[in-house]
Amino acid sequence: MQERSSGAELAAILRAELNRYSPGEKLPSSRALVERHRVSPVTVSRALAELAAEGLVTTRPGAGAFRAEPREEAPRPVDTSWQEITLSADPGGDQVPRSVDAAGVVATLGVPGPGVIELNGGYLHSDLQPERALAAALARAGRRPGAWGRPPLEGVPELRAWFAREIAGAGGPLAASDVLVTAGGQSALTAALRALAAPGAPVLVESPTYPGMLAVARASGLRPVPVPVDTGGVRTDLLADAFRASGARLFVCQPLFQNPTGAVLAAERRREVLRVARAAGAFVIEDDFARLLAHADAPTLPPTLIADDRDGTVVHVRSLTKATSANLRVGALAARGPVLDRLRAIQVVDSFFVPRPLQEAALELVGSPAWPRHLRLIAGELTARRNALTAALHQELPALAGRAPGSGAAYGPDPAGGRYIPPGGFHLWLRLPDGTEEAALTGAALRAGVAVAGGRPYFAAEPSAAYLRLSFASASGTGEITEGVRRLRTACEELGVPVR
Repeated sequence: MQERSSGAELAAILRAELNRYSPGEKLPSSRALVERHRVSPVTVSRALAELAAEGLVTTRPGAGAFRAEPREEAPRPVDTSWQEITLSADPGGDQVPRSVDAAGVVATLGVPGPGVIELNGGYLHSDLQPERALAAALARAGRRPGAWGRPPLEGVPELRAWFAREIAGAGGPLAASDVLVTAGGQSALTAALRALAAPGAPVLVESPTYPGMLAVARASGLRPVPVPVDTGGVRTDLLADAFRASGARLFVCQPLFQNPTGAVLAAERRREVLRVARAAGAFVIEDDFARLLAHADAPTLPPTLIADDRDGTVVHVRSLTKATSANLRVGALAARGPVLDRLRAIQVVDSFFVPRPLQEAALELVGSPAWPRHLRLIAGELTARRNALTAALHQELPALAGRAPGSGAAYGPDPAGGRYIPPGGFHLWLRLPDGTEEAALTGAALRAGVAVAGGRPYFAAEPSAAYLRLSFASASGTGEITEGVRRLRTACEELGVPVR
């Protein structure tokens, strides 16, 4: 029996026996509990800690555990209605709402209930995470000389140099001094948005786009202005119009395996994004979140935008989290010119620095032989799971499978139906039949035992249709993916959504 589960079982036994003791009376010693219940001292310690957290027992160092005194009365309800006025009123006249809708982020971070298949997650399933390599890297990092000392505010120099090579290539235009180590990609996006746009300013975003970025922008008082995306990435003809109409000085994009569409920015549009932004005197935030998530059949990946940037237009965001574990929150911001000083100041004010042991562990991981092996493993596994999802959609939900966006040389073939799908990333983006109630379908799917993400949170303005985003990385394997699609079909049939 594992310590964690046996600790919970012992806590349940002790909880049931508490009525034998008067308030303040001492419980049997830890040694007596070990002997009576034939468990380890660690199990006893876990059980008592659980009861103490519930307020049922109190522990006194050197004296033991005692039944807690009964609570006098329930706390008086607090009237917080005044906060609605305070949080909404702004004497400065700022007309941009500062409320935060985190529903789209929570949908990918929350853990589904028992028996629910997760097709809405934003991270690798535990089977795909390099847990042994991470554990070994963390152990080695903890023994490094100076590993527990205070790190440089910008990040450990060796890790900054590694990110510079990864982002722009060996001998590329980035130096270690152009990189700041951040606490993951979300932290980097937050710092970049706050540094590059003042509250109330417009910021151009892809449509649809990553809900976490929209939430950060709105929380910072910015006004997201959507620019449509097709299978070649952002529509650069409309990008120029959006800069002129809005007066924006910032554009946020994901040129590679865009979330949620999976689009890869076409070569001619890459040049145009830089040209249009430079003409507008604007920055481009390049969120390169999925570069380590290319599939085994992906073509050669294009370089980053910042690698082709000659005048400091691009601020680049990179993270190790998506390709490893949600807990390895190590990322990077890369930029050149005075903007780097502002980015550094924002990060220092927000979080001081990324813990050095975590930076050292990241260095140990990416410098080990296990790292390239892991990247090859997930490339193959993501390909197999993508193919399983595509095949299941064609088999069970052909009406939805035929609505996924995709065409052009930047996409790989779909073995199930001859269509084109993204050769990288975690997900497929499906347009639902006209008239489908998106929220009703996601709710019915959950009742059927599968969690899927609705498309509404991915839009800065009203969407033209209803969508679903299906993730194939968070499920346990191809069998679970296939079963998840069957359950989604059940939900569609319940609501009368066409499946063929």
